[in-house]
Amino acid sequence: MSENEPLRNEKLTPVQLNAIYLERIGKEQRHQRLHTEFSINPHKRLHVLTDKPMSRKPTELIEEDSAFIEAFHKARLEPTKKYSTPLTESQEIGWVSDPLIPSHCQDQRFNFHRASTDVTRHTESALRKYN
Repeated sequence: MSENEPLRNEKLTPVQLNAIYLERIGKEQRHQRLHTEFSINPHKRLHVLTDKPMSRKPTELIEEDSAFIEAFHKARLEPTKKYSTPLTESQEIGWVSDPLIPSHCQDQRFNFHRASTDVTRHTESALRKYN
């Protein structure tokens, strides 16, 4: 132990306590950073609560911040519209989701419309009789 450190059994004097306090405050101020920038967390939804219906308080007029609104809309976009290439391997699957074959409504291979057969017609008529 050095000469400047008090023994653990000794009580600290007010001068020593003040020196410890000043050292601690100086250390906190060196490491403290003030954050003034606000940004939206894109992973959380932003919920705006309205006033109560019977409230007599006048609504506040707030200036529209175009940068904030643009950042809000950009955060809500799909990943393919936000980025030019996929950022993760899981995004690579399905990144290019354009159909390989152009779809036509008349193409029977890809469109399975509801059709009635003799079995379905018989079942429908039987159900109508009992209802």
